[in-house]
Amino acid sequence: MKVTKDMTIGELLMADKGIGAILMQGGMHCVGCPSAAGETLEEASLVHGMDVEKLLTAINAYLESKNA
Repeated sequence: MKVTKDMTIGELLMADKGIGAILMQGGMHCVGCPSAAGETLEEASLVHGMDVEKLLTAINAYLESKNA
């Protein structure tokens, strides 16, 4: 699986719960909020002042390491 900035937080968490920890470590502490589930990674990053490209890199590296 390759994560893109257009995927929703809900999709990401359903794909792999470990992604939630990455988001929370980056400063996105409302991962469990019902409204966050419908936001794209890009939208949530903008709201929280986070760099979506850094998050994408971290999430995709995590997923790749699980499949290695």
